[in-house]
Amino acid sequence: MKFSQLKRFWHVEIIGLNKKFSYLRLMSRLRNKPGLKYVFWWRLASYLYENGSRRLAYRIHSRIKGRFACDIMLGATIGEGLTIAHHVGVVVSKRVVAGKNMKLTQNCVIGNSGKGGAGKIIIGDNFYLGSNSCVIGDALTIGDNVTVGAMSFINKDIPDNCQVYTRKSNEIVQR
Repeated sequence: MKFSQLKRFWHVEIIGLNKKFSYLRLMSRLRNKPGLKYVFWWRLASYLYENGSRRLAYRIHSRIKGRFACDIMLGATIGEGLTIAHHVGVVVSKRVVAGKNMKLTQNCVIGNSGKGGAGKIIIGDNFYLGSNSCVIGDALTIGDNVTVGAMSFINKDIPDNCQVYTRKSNEIVQR
């Protein structure tokens, strides 16, 4: 990753494309927005990780993981437009390759099953993952324009232009 690409990520994700990039504007936007602070520091750590400063990248990652209770692992590839609505409890594996405009909400997980598979989870553009949802598998492909509803469990491939949710039913029994 080049520094110009890092700057582009910050411009898109923190400042917004409707305003001109400046470091003063960047710092101003970060002042009271913890979700944006996490994205800023994670992007910086990812940049350092990919460009050989892994020790510093791991130090930054360790600090932001503890401070924000959010863990997008170094090595994950996420396109521009990453949004974390509520950063608490978000976990993303290093084997994730995601496109543009990925939106994550609180307590969601995108990870591998832990069975030792080496496959990647490939996610297309315009992906939304609702609260308390899990995407777990070793070699999954999720298409473009996919919305995963709250409290869903996904362990299969999802084609383009889909809404996915896990159907649950409550049973109320009178005493």
